[in-house]
Amino acid sequence: MQVSTLAIHPVKGGRARHPASVRLEPMGLRGDRRWMLVDATGRFLSQRENPPLALLDAEPDADGLHLSFPGIKGSDGGERFVATPDGEERMAVTVWSDTVDAAAAGADTDAALSRWLGLPVRLAHFDARSQRTVSRDWTAEDHPVGFADGFPLLVATTASLRDLNRRIVSTGGEAVPMSRFRPNIVIDGTDPFAEDGWARIAVGDMVIDLVKPCARCAVTTVDQDEGRRTGKEPLAALGRFRRSGVQRAPGVLFGWNAVAQGVGTVRVGDPVRILETREGGWPLAL
Repeated sequence: MQVSTLAIHPVKGGRARHPASVRLEPMGLRGDRRWMLVDATGRFLSQRENPPLALLDAEPDADGLHLSFPGIKGSDGGERFVATPDGEERMAVTVWSDTVDAAAAGADTDAALSRWLGLPVRLAHFDARSQRTVSRDWTAEDHPVGFADGFPLLVATTASLRDLNRRIVSTGGEAVPMSRFRPNIVIDGTDPFAEDGWARIAVGDMVIDLVKPCARCAVTTVDQDEGRRTGKEPLAALGRFRRSGVQRAPGVLFGWNAVAQGVGTVRVGDPVRILETREGGWPLAL
């Protein structure tokens, strides 16, 4: 088995970038979901309610972000460089039930992004003063996490996507790309859904714990290249054969939430080894 793809999403909900190698830190892949758009109340913006967010491109560099957005809904879109804020201006933002003290990017940037998206938004940065940890319901230790939904990493496999797409196509639907699931690490060379039985893996020299299956939502129905919803797939197909049988982790499942042990670099092509297994895999509803 080996890593086939790495992905970071500099702005939560925005377009993915695919480095050949990236630093893996306790908070996940460096640069992944360290920025986030919020509404007037401070709540995070998501493709669930705002599919065009998928079109927001963010290229990180040492000093900040280069943002660009195509013209939609009568907006001309545009490009803008956003310097990493100094953190003097703070804002309280929420990710699900968590409130985070974040750095504000600034009024001019907020105004530009609001014009692009056609609604009032602010841009927040998860800086050194920001604090958030994963749910202790799933880990024995406190693990830091940035603006990701709940965990620093999402791991998926190409074999599982092929199996899912075979089922979608067999019922007259269109196959979906891996980008719909927005994983950080994609692994090739496995059997379909073999990851349900992995508790701990080594990716190159790095150790990663798979702690919770990922319940999927309407974001998976958004075309990541066009920023629009496309129908019921892949959720309909997942509902037929991937519904969780565990009450504390409900929903239809694809991919695994994960946490890293230690700091190092992961690369496309890195070998993947299974270090510990999960007896019986993950129960599914029949």
